[in-house]
Amino acid sequence: MKQEYTQSAGELLQQLDVTAQGLSGAQAAERLQKYGPNRLKEAPKPTLLQRFIEQLKDPMLIILMVAAAVSAVTNYFSGEGFAEVFIILIVVLLNAILGVYQESKAEAAIEALQTMTAATSKVLRDGKQVLLHSDELVPGDVVVLEAGDAVPADGRLLESASLQIEEAALTGESVPVHKIIEALDLDGKKDVPLGDRKNMCYMGSTVVYGRGKALITRTGMDTEMGKIAGALAATEEEQTPLQKKLDQLGQTLSKLVLGICVFIFVFNLISAGRFDLDTVLSTFMVAVSLAVAAIPEGLATVVTVVLSIGVTNMSKRNAVIRKLTAVETLGCAQVICSDKTGTLTQNKMTVVDHTGSDETLLATAMALCSDA
Repeated sequence: MKQEYTQSAGELLQQLDVTAQGLSGAQAAERLQKYGPNRLKEAPKPTLLQRFIEQLKDPMLIILMVAAAVSAVTNYFSGEGFAEVFIILIVVLLNAILGVYQESKAEAAIEALQTMTAATSKVLRDGKQVLLHSDELVPGDVVVLEAGDAVPADGRLLESASLQIEEAALTGESVPVHKIIEALDLDGKKDVPLGDRKNMCYMGSTVVYGRGKALITRTGMDTEMGKIAGALAATEEEQTPLQKKLDQLGQTLSKLVLGICVFIFVFNLISAGRFDLDTVLSTFMVAVSLAVAAIPEGLATVVTVVLSIGVTNMSKRNAVIRKLTAVETLGCAQVICSDKTGTLTQNKMTVVDHTGSDETLLATAMALCSDA
């Protein structure tokens, strides 16, 4: 099958069963049902219960819960109270609730930002130009592109009036690409590199100059940006430096506590010289008490509280952090490799000074010369 950029506009319109005046409302609804909304798939969001259980998987908390369970059993047989057990469980629950609350708050903030910045596109439907949410686009739609517009999906250009598109997000090239509408010739090559497909426009790029029309050929996860998103979703999530250190501490503590408890239990039994049930039970109680005392119950909660403070301080600087441990990971970064254009700079021209005597007249002239 021929690629979109090697076909003429007429061939592609015929293939997608559409005219240059765009789809009808009925066709668009049918295709939306077939292809789905034009948005990148998100990983399924965990429920509150799943988040809570995830928080309880912390090695330190697991040790505390095991200690609480053993303590509860021994206290029951020895007829003592359960105050110590309840205190440990409250510490564990408080830590988990704090973590879930902070992550839920971050998720809500991110969803609010996504709703506020929902993109719209100028689309030809039933021969008329209408403004639609970009996630309603389908293959076969004809979109109008003007300076300042974000390209909503992958498409083949039908018209180009000095059209220039900045594709740094996909190709890394910060210089805008001059677009054409003629079909590309492979010249014996198997394919044309992404950056050389000058008759195509791609999701994630921005129109910086001119205007044009594009026939949408791929939407959602079928776009080039969707392929990148799919590859990123397939990567395994690694532990943060803090999580690795806490895991190591948890394992070390577990081995030490277990070793010491076994030694104390055996040593006390040998010292007592008796192996009846009461002696064994009381000796076991001493060993468990030692284990509970050796575990730093407050450590997990202190770590969570400190990270929450970090997240709160970052939010005051307009940085929304989804996971608590990301704060510590950012603090551990020693070298940050970053593309300058659009990352450290905004890739936008900004007026910083003027030499004209009439500032209002100058501003009016600039406004009239702008597509913004």
